[in-house]
Amino acid sequence: MAHKEDNDGKGSSHCTELHASIPRTRLPIVYHPDYNITFMGLEKLHPFDAGKWGKVIHFLKEEQFVTDGNIVEAREATEEDLLVVHTKRYLNRLKWSLAVATITEIPPLMCLPNFLVQRKVLRPLRTQTGGTIMLMTLTLSRWISCFPGGGFHHCSSDRGGGFCAYADITLAIKFLFERVEGISRATIIDLDAHQGNGHERDFLDDGRVYIMDVYNRYIYPGDGYAKRAINRKVELDWGTEDSEYLQKVELHTEGALNEVHPDILVYNAGTDILDGDPLGGLSISPQGIVKRDEILFRAARRRGIPILMVTSGGYQKKTARIIADSILNLHRQGLIGAEALEGEESSSSLVTCLMRASGSVGSTSTAV
Repeated sequence: MAHKEDNDGKGSSHCTELHASIPRTRLPIVYHPDYNITFMGLEKLHPFDAGKWGKVIHFLKEEQFVTDGNIVEAREATEEDLLVVHTKRYLNRLKWSLAVATITEIPPLMCLPNFLVQRKVLRPLRTQTGGTIMLMTLTLSRWISCFPGGGFHHCSSDRGGGFCAYADITLAIKFLFERVEGISRATIIDLDAHQGNGHERDFLDDGRVYIMDVYNRYIYPGDGYAKRAINRKVELDWGTEDSEYLQKVELHTEGALNEVHPDILVYNAGTDILDGDPLGGLSISPQGIVKRDEILFRAARRRGIPILMVTSGGYQKKTARIIADSILNLHRQGLIGAEALEGEESSSSLVTCLMRASGSVGSTSTAV
């Protein structure tokens, strides 16, 4: 695959720890406490719950679904890893606190030394990005994997926004294209309340990637240029409720997967569609979100398509509980966990589901 000139020719040839083998004794769940952003209370200046990833893991531990000893520890993406997609010019911009403050929509960050911004804000986002890429590897070797973090769908190779500083979805797909033989087609189904303009810009002229996007037509980012990359566009109105939403999700998911059978499905499962979300503007119930995720998993499993799930935006404190409830429901339905793995291995079809509960976010005007 060709790379941009200012990527200095780096890509699939560089050494990376993000595609290292992971013992089969570990659950395909990737997490690191460093995902959670806490720094002098500045994280509270943005509506996104910057600690929700840890809360999801906490709830899963309470239900005895995971333990510290059986999850995979995420690794931070290095600059060489990021250069697979990002331009050198863009990464250099992140060395300026003003640029990071603009992307994260937390103005006080511009007043802080960049080494602090790197350590307290960007390192957690790089660790989540590394986790997404690691999940892609697990996708091809496990039936299901899940973990909170990532889904930065407003970031593209040369621009960030909506709290999205690294293009983890684009990176994960390009890592597979460049490193795994036989992986040449990907589908992105983006069900966050906001348009996924970052990966859309990155794959605008790439026929190997099929994009379905279901979003509130009236909110951020309204990126008309990026919309040209959407193969199946479903624009929702304010206050869309469960019945209409789930009908459209199921209809268009079936249509998209019937139209193109991908080697990998990336599912961006934002919870900002929840009723009462200050940024999403939709009216989906917690039960509707759980059902939505089940629809996607069942559609992928019926077709034997590996699925990586990132959970992206969500701006209410209760979204962490809903994400955990959805994961537990998938487990009860036999779509995630050891039972799913055994069933898939016995039928000789490969489906891996990688679930990352998210970081893509935004502000009152911009959001994931």
